[in-house]
Amino acid sequence: MMYGNHLRYAAGIINEYDGSVPLSAWLKDFFKANKQMGSRDRKTVAELVYGYYRLGHLQYDNIEERLLDGYNKTPKPGRIFPWIDALSAGIDANTFPGSFLIQPDLFLRIRPGKEQLVHNKLTGAGIDYYSCDNNCIGLANATKIDQLLDVDADVVIQDKNSQRTGSFLPKQEGMRIWDCCAASGGKSIMAYDYIKNAQLTVSDIRQSIINNLKERFARAGISKYQSFKADLTDKNVVLPPGEYDLIVADVPCSGSGTWARTPEQMFFFKEEKIGEYQQLQKKIVDKIVPSLKPGGFLLYITCSVFAKENEEMVAYVLQNKTLGLVQSGLFKGYNEKADTLFAALFNVLPA
Repeated sequence: MMYGNHLRYAAGIINEYDGSVPLSAWLKDFFKANKQMGSRDRKTVAELVYGYYRLGHLQYDNIEERLLDGYNKTPKPGRIFPWIDALSAGIDANTFPGSFLIQPDLFLRIRPGKEQLVHNKLTGAGIDYYSCDNNCIGLANATKIDQLLDVDADVVIQDKNSQRTGSFLPKQEGMRIWDCCAASGGKSIMAYDYIKNAQLTVSDIRQSIINNLKERFARAGISKYQSFKADLTDKNVVLPPGEYDLIVADVPCSGSGTWARTPEQMFFFKEEKIGEYQQLQKKIVDKIVPSLKPGGFLLYITCSVFAKENEEMVAYVLQNKTLGLVQSGLFKGYNEKADTLFAALFNVLPA
């Protein structure tokens, strides 16, 4: 039964929250400041708030009605996701918006050689899970694994379709690889696991990211790698010398393929941001392509559902005339309780 104080707390949060920080972090601080709330109260209020944002751009007469519809997953008719005309080809415009009402699952990639250990630990702890592709397993989103498994050593927390982009990696032993927008480092660890004797270089725009990568790579057992800080959207930035067999560009994007996990981002999103992200992506591609060796590869990745960030960027890269398209495609997760990603693999054409 829904209690009035839950609705009041949730409505108060909606009125205060402006989307400038992730909702999960904002709620954590809110609950920390309101210690009188019990665990069940916190859970109910969080579900009410997330349900509110899962309804996206549907219009309601009042907050309470919307909170209840979001909590009960009974939306009124209308468009949760208003940018249907901007979607990449192949995304079902009728099915995709409904995915925002469903919390995606938690996915793990089992590190090489840790398969039996992970399965034994999960089974022994009575944790329900299911197998996906290769060494991918899925669990309920709220599953606590930190005290059971060594994250980054035994498993990597990585969405199912983020893992699937690994199928586009050219797996030639000893490749010199640059993960140019490394962020949390999931793609770097995947490349390290998939490509024998990989020579890894990572970079990102923030030094804090590089520092965090050092800690994560240590947990993952990666000790030999290069790193540097660089703003790849700055045409005047000077990159360290070197040429690469493979550049992985998991570029900054709208993140629209992950909005079922972070529905507040859909709620606050403005359509003009799509073009702004595309301009960033063009600058990054222009900056990194000259660092490819003859015969080298560029793996371009987004977690976006928008054509401007996906197919239109493929067309832009091909205008360069020095690169050819090996393969491209969407990894659709909206029917699988997973994220939706796009990937395109290019190679340097013979002179």
